[in-house]
Amino acid sequence: MGRAFEYRRAAKEKRWDKMSKIFPKLGKTITIAAKAGGPDPELNSALRTAILNAKAQNMPKANIDAAIKRASGKDAEVYDEINYEGKGPHGVLIFVECATDNNTRTVANVKNYFHKSGGSLSPTGSLEFMFSRKAVFEFEKPANLSVEELELELIDSGLEELEENEGVWFAYADFTSFGDLSAAFERLKINVSRATLKRFANNPVEFEEEQLEDIEKLIDRLEDDDDVQAVYTNIA
Repeated sequence: MGRAFEYRRAAKEKRWDKMSKIFPKLGKTITIAAKAGGPDPELNSALRTAILNAKAQNMPKANIDAAIKRASGKDAEVYDEINYEGKGPHGVLIFVECATDNNTRTVANVKNYFHKSGGSLSPTGSLEFMFSRKAVFEFEKPANLSVEELELELIDSGLEELEENEGVWFAYADFTSFGDLSAAFERLKINVSRATLKRFANNPVEFEEEQLEDIEKLIDRLEDDDDVQAVYTNIA
C-alpha cells in the first residue's frame, strides 16, 4: 500500500489551514456523529474521535460545543453523507466524500467542478473498487514498548501495518476494525493525535508535474466547497 498519500498530506493540510472553511467541515463531522450516537463523547466513540480530530486542527472548544448542540433539538441540522466518483484531467481518478443538507446543490456543484476541469462524474460505485478504505491512526509510540511489542498488542484488534515517518507513527487497518483498534489504543493509554478513515488507491499512477498542476486545480475547487469533506485520488 503506497504511502505517498500520507506524505503529501502535510502539503494539502497546509493549504487547508489557510481555509476559513475547515472549522465548518469539522463541525459537520461532529454534528453528524452527535446526531447518530448522542451528545456525550464518553458514550459515543464516533463523536469522541471527531472531537479529537477537531482539536488536532486547533478548533476552539466553543465551536465544538456549538457543533454538538446543533445535533439536538427541533431545529437539529440534518446532513446526508454522499460520495461522488469521477475522472478528472489526464484521467486521474477522484473519489469525493460529501456531507450536505441539499443534495441537489451539491451534485450540481461537484458536476460543474469536474466539467470545468475537462473531467466528468462516473456512475456511483463504479470507482469504489479502485480504492481501499482504511482506518488510520496517528500516534506517539510509548517509550516502554518496542515496535514488535506494540504490533503484538494491536494485531488482534485488526492492525495491518505500522509505519514511522519523521518521528510520527501511523497504524493502518481495514475500516471495519476502526472501533476495535481505537479501543486498543485507549486500553494501552497511547496518545492518538488523529484517527480517521481514508481511501487509498489500489493502483497509484505517476503523473507529470504539468499534469499535477491541472489536477490540483480541480482538487482545490472541490475542497473549497462547503459540502465536500474529503477528496481522494489515485496519484502516486
